[in-house]
Amino acid sequence: MKHRYILLALTFLFTITNTILAQLSNEECIQNLSIFAESAKVKNYEAAYEPWMKVREECPSINLAIYSYGERILKFKYQNSTDEEKSSYANDIIKLYDQWLEYFPTKKNKKVVGDIISSKAQAMIDYKVGDKSLIYNTFDKAFTTDPNSFTNPKGLYNYFKIFYDLYKEGADQVTMEKLFDKYEEVSEKFEFEAIKLAKNLDVILKKEESGSPLTNREIRSKKVYEVNSNAIGIMLKNLDAIIAKEATCENLIPLYNKNFDENKTDPLWLKRAASRMDNKECSDDPLFVTLVEALHNLDPSADSAYYLGLLNDKRGNGAEALKFYEESIKLGTDPYKKAKILYKIALKFKNAGRKSSARNYANKALSYQPSLGRAYLLIASLYASSANDCGNNQFEKRAVYWLAANVAQKAGRVDASIRKLANSTRASYLGRAPSKTDIFTEGNEGASIKFNCWINASVKVPKL
Repeated sequence: MKHRYILLALTFLFTITNTILAQLSNEECIQNLSIFAESAKVKNYEAAYEPWMKVREECPSINLAIYSYGERILKFKYQNSTDEEKSSYANDIIKLYDQWLEYFPTKKNKKVVGDIISSKAQAMIDYKVGDKSLIYNTFDKAFTTDPNSFTNPKGLYNYFKIFYDLYKEGADQVTMEKLFDKYEEVSEKFEFEAIKLAKNLDVILKKEESGSPLTNREIRSKKVYEVNSNAIGIMLKNLDAIIAKEATCENLIPLYNKNFDENKTDPLWLKRAASRMDNKECSDDPLFVTLVEALHNLDPSADSAYYLGLLNDKRGNGAEALKFYEESIKLGTDPYKKAKILYKIALKFKNAGRKSSARNYANKALSYQPSLGRAYLLIASLYASSANDCGNNQFEKRAVYWLAANVAQKAGRVDASIRKLANSTRASYLGRAPSKTDIFTEGNEGASIKFNCWINASVKVPKL
């Protein structure tokens, strides 16, 4: 009995001791957490490193800051280390992402697994850790496990770029067809993210158009949306430049002919094949007709109706083409997809020389997506191309360029992804408009010039 009491007493003492030690350890972790966080906030990463490492080793699940700040701390240490030390820090950065995934796979109750894993894959590229197959598999894990939080434009681009590199190197089972499929998957993801940004941005643009002042939060949000939208535009352009080397009619037509029977009941495959052939100007081939008709019979949609309109356009059946174009709009449910199709139709009318119809459809596209800057650029180009057809004299004909420049300026104001192009286009138009000397000679400073041609709009002569 006496031994039993002694054993109970020792157990109690051991429990109390462990509890006290745990409390002391936790207090020390909280103290070190506060120390490294304060240093990291002011970018004193050298001072933050030691207390941060203690918290990371002793209390890895105490706070997300261990990983959000830790990423910056380790990158600083890598950049400021000797060549001999760099490898160690690079590997530790990769390890940090694995720990991040283990202890904080969510943020504000939202899954961020895709973001963490894709950041790890990007770090593997940046710090030369692992071969291309391992890096690709890491990106692919992020994309297949949690695509919702894998949104970084640079990461998405490199996901495809690494796959393309493997294809060019002749990696096992990385076929041309798989390359095209991967391109479609990634470009569709870019489009999805671009639409999300556009929806948020359009709310702010509509408020601005109404004359209501933006809050500080809305101003900050607008800048973030514009930066991200611009990044998507750049990376998508780079993506298209890569696939353009392989996605030629000479490659696409035999590939899709070979695989048609196997996929003729798969609407997604048919849609992607038709889209690729349309984008690459392969729509004169009979295979395009086969793809479009199969798609429309299997799953009548906005896309299939648009392609049927395109086919009728090519056959010279303008009225029938327009009927299918209108059906395409009616079948669409998402306003941003409607805007995309309307813009495509506007582009077709522009190329056919039907300027009024092109402007009409471009404006319809803008009614669904006010941030679609390319629609404004299209309208601006229509005006600029009419300089010799509108106006009663040489001064008025050249004044059309002021109108075109104003519309191009609006394109850059609503769409950051094409702002550079919009600004250069505007400058080009202004360079062709009447000069200050011309305005002085005419003596019409501040006057309004009305264009009675198809444009049916006015522009004010700038003040000197």
